[in-house]
Parts: sequence; structure tokens; C-alpha cells
Amino acid sequence: MVRLFGTDGVRGEANTELTPELAYHLGRAATLYFGAQSKVRPRILIGRDTRISGEMFEAALTAGICSAGGIALLAGVAPTPAIAYLAREHQAQAGIVISASHNPFPDNGIKFFGGDGYKLPDAVEDELEALVRRLQTNDDAARPTGKDIGIVEYRDDLLNQYIDYVVSTCTERFDGMKIVLDCANGAAYEAMPKVLRRLGAEVKVIHALPSGVNINDGCGSTHLESLRRTVIECGADIGIAHDGDADRCLCLDETGALIDGDHILVACAAEMIRAGRLPHKTVVTTVMANIGFHKAIAALGGRVEVTAVGDRYVLESMRRNGYTIGGEQSGHIIFAEHATTGDGLITALQVLAALSRSGKKASELNAMMTTYPQLLVNVRVKTKEGWEENPAIRAAIEEGERVLGSDGRVLVRPSGTEPLIRVMAEGSDHAQLEEVCGAIVAVVKREQGEA
Repeated sequence: MVRLFGTDGVRGEANTELTPELAYHLGRAATLYFGAQSKVRPRILIGRDTRISGEMFEAALTAGICSAGGIALLAGVAPTPAIAYLAREHQAQAGIVISASHNPFPDNGIKFFGGDGYKLPDAVEDELEALVRRLQTNDDAARPTGKDIGIVEYRDDLLNQYIDYVVSTCTERFDGMKIVLDCANGAAYEAMPKVLRRLGAEVKVIHALPSGVNINDGCGSTHLESLRRTVIECGADIGIAHDGDADRCLCLDETGALIDGDHILVACAAEMIRAGRLPHKTVVTTVMANIGFHKAIAALGGRVEVTAVGDRYVLESMRRNGYTIGGEQSGHIIFAEHATTGDGLITALQVLAALSRSGKKASELNAMMTTYPQLLVNVRVKTKEGWEENPAIRAAIEEGERVLGSDGRVLVRPSGTEPLIRVMAEGSDHAQLEEVCGAIVAVVKREQGEA
């Protein structure tokens, strides 16, 4: 049986793969589970992005919570990190976010945070999944009646509490700074313009008129073309783009050049090292970080801790070792001083603060790191089994690493969901990358079989 919980909650096309019936059972299961862990009636906070299916899932989750005697706190449209923050702040037993992040509007997802504001461990997700399966087969769990039936609280005040908190994390003001903000027609559309204006910025907002079907549609952090055009037309100092649920942030400098997650981490780490605020002078990232990132951090006198792909692995390393900043190229950045998960709004403020304190242009901050050319080839194979121990593949990788030397690197890894082996090379010479990748790809095809 396919695991219900993926890398970031339960995902699927709304009303086919992800159904209101499943949402009902998830709400009911969460209330039963967290209720058993608590001496009080469980309070579960729900937020959603702007997708047309969001209210349907909100209603279904709420019904499940109330049927099990819980209290559903409805925050309405709110960024994912807002729910993480508010769940902890209001001592809820859990937080639920209804969102499919950067995916197109027909998709949706349901992801959970614990009362501590952190994503649930795999073991807890497994327990929730087992409970959902049981309820789907034979729902014999208790059904409160009378005054014990659950309660719904509509909390229009919660978003403003989160806005206040985000503003409080920033010690700088941005008076005179000209910013273009792309809200992706998503969950940041109300909160982020308010945050920036309260801090004095001159803000031109684009893609902040959600219709239910236009979230991430040609806009936001996955589609930067209109932001780039507007930044240049307006002569803005910087452009900021969020994804649909606002846990990510990417920026553009005043020339329209991309400031991705790697560059954001370098700019913020530089500021933290200068101020003596970076424990162990360490930044956490994944194996996908560009080699230019590693060189830039080393030039600052810092070090890099590398994890597997996925923000949960970044966060695990940060919590285990006491590191305070980490993230991914995609713009999913975690500032442990301020948040328990990636927060696109806080990330944007940290970038703007670094920009303000430096007195430099955004392009100058961006130039602190040189992005090395990267080539990625997906090889469709008959089997992924045994590739890692295959002596011919290992020899091909080692030869590629020898050719690229210290100014390049090779990364080969299997896809988690498809019959693919991904061959990636980085270096200063694109022709050389093609040669190196081509040689490894040929060996992978020969050894693992072409699909």
C-alpha cells in the first residue's frame, strides 16, 4: 500500500486523489490522536491557501475534528509558516495547512504541524495514517454527543498576530527602498504587503488578486518573468517572489538577475558572521547546493553542513547541532532564531535587512557568490537497484570527478518517485560538463538498462 503521507503531507488532485472524505478522516484521526496525548479537549488550528478547493477541505477537516470532540480554530487564508507559529503561540495540539505549495490550482494538500510548531516526525505520521486506515475501514471510535460535540472558532484576528510577529523579527526599517512584490496570488497576498509597508518600504504589489484558480499561474517563485519585467520597468531596488503557501522566497536584484536560495544563504550568513551571530560559523544545505555556494561560504570563513534533499533533513541537522540558518536553492530557508519551518516572509526581511545594513545594491550582494554552470541529465532505467555499488558506475563517477577537479563536482542520485537516475555535474566549463555527464550516462544506461 502506498504511504498516505509523502515528503510534505498528503497531496493529490483535489476531489479525485485527495477527497473531502479523506480530509474528514484526517481531521477525525488527528483529533483522536492528539486528544489521547492531551488532558484537555484538543485544539487544532487550520489555515489554507487561496485554491478553490481550500474551503471544501477546511469544511471536511472541521467536520472530522468536531465529530471527535475537538475545537477547530479557523485562521482562513494564511501562509504555512503562520500556522506553525500560531499553533505554538496559542498552545494548540496541532496545526493543519491546506495547500499544495507551488503546484497548480487543481492540486491540493494537507500537512500537519505539532503543537511545538514543527512538522510531525515520520513515526507520528505513520500512527496517524494507521488510524485513518482503520477509520476508513471500520469507524468504531467514540462519537461525542450533546455539549461534548466539537466547536468551531472563526479567528479573523490570527493573521494580524502573525503579521505583528514577522514585523517584530526585523530591526531595520526600509524607508526609501523600492520593492516589487509577487504574491503568487497565494497565501501571502494580504500579509506581506502589510509587513513591508509597516517597515516603511515603497511597495509595488503584483499577483495579489486570488481568484481560486490563479494561484502560481505564471507568477510567484516558480515563474519570475513578470516580476523581472516589473522590477526593471519600475527601477526597483529588489524584487521578492513567494510561492503559493509563502514558505519560500526568491529575489531578483535591480538588474533582474536571480537571487536564489544559495545566494540568499550566502548574503545572510555573511551578515551573521560579521555580527558574531552564526553558531559554529555553519550553514546547513542539501547536496543540491551549487559548488559556488561552498566556495562563497568558505571565503567568508564559514563552513557548510550538507544533508540529503529536503527541508526536513536541513531542519533535523539544525536542531541536532544547534545551527541557526539553513535551506535550499528553491528558497526554502529556515532561520531558527525566528521560525520552526521555512518562512518566506521572514526570509525576505532578512535579505532586505542585509541589503539595508550593507549599503550595497542587491546586485553587489548577489555577486558575493558565483553560480557555477550546472548540467542535469535524467536517465530512464529498467532498475535503480544496485547502482550505488556498481563498480563500473563508481569508476565513471570517479573519472568525472578527476576531470573536473576542485573547480567542479559530480552528483548521481536516484529519483525517489520515478525509474530515473539523475546525473548532475557542475563546473566552470559547459563543454566539459557535457563530456563528463555523457560518459557517466552511457555507463549508467549500459549497467542498469534503458527503460
